Amino acid sequence: MADFKNFENCNDAVCIDAGRVYDSCCDRDCLEDLRCFFLPETQTLINNALSVRLRSAEVLNVFIDVEPVNFNKGYYSCDLTFFFLLSFDLYTSPSTCPQVINGIATFNKKVILYGSCGAVKTFSNIVGEECRNHHTNTFSGSNTPKCVVSAVDPVPLSAKIGTIHDCYESSCCIPDCVCEALGGHVVTDVPRGTPTVYATIGLFTVVQLIRNVQMLIPVYDFCVPQKSCDHSTAEPCDTFSRIQFPLDDFFPPRPDSIDDQKDCGCFTTEANG
Repeated sequence: MADFKNFENCNDAVCIDAGRVYDSCCDRDCLEDLRCFFLPETQTLINNALSVRLRSAEVLNVFIDVEPVNFNKGYYSCDLTFFFLLSFDLYTSPSTCPQVINGIATFNKKVILYGSCGAVKTFSNIVGEECRNHHTNTFSGSNTPKCVVSAVDPVPLSAKIGTIHDCYESSCCIPDCVCEALGGHVVTDVPRGTPTVYATIGLFTVVQLIRNVQMLIPVYDFCVPQKSCDHSTAEPCDTFSRIQFPLDDFFPPRPDSIDDQKDCGCFTTEANG
């Protein structure tokens, strides 16, 4: 196996075209009182509900729009729209079991990151949707850096039943690809005073601006797999016997044995959807 710590073992240097992360940030957001949207039949249940409990939260999709910042060359504004699938226990009376319902919530976030500058147009033999040439099958790539958003499923914190007070709460467009998670179109245009559900969740995100560049890197060796494929069909109990005993689950580590987590944040402006 090649020694990656010793540059003397470098066999050659090659030029590669790869995505370089020019800027990135991580953030934690406590999203309070997010308005939830439901299917018509679910909204009917909420109209007669007494209370609600948030069961789980999931990131369905993130719509990303990247635009250059005019007053600061090389910086880009990343407008992020998150769509969450939320699951609730809905109680219609004190003596009945809860009904499980699902809804959708949105959240808008803006992040400003450095993405460098470039003025080249990229062409490739990969057929693109923007431009099809019958002779050469080429397309022109955008010069805007690529924004990549990573997020774990949100932490469900709380939920409550409230009534719609402002008309702007209903001015929301949920795309069809998001509504498919519920199996139909959600109700967005409802009058004031209509009962609805407001949820509070915790969100952890990492945002990166990536640009493809040519880089010269040292080459140590080919990536030859060092592990053989496992074709074992051992008995379930034999497989179980090789699993390490989960000591941490029975004896949780003390606080002084856990590395301190340092917060980090983005330069952001945000608003609830």
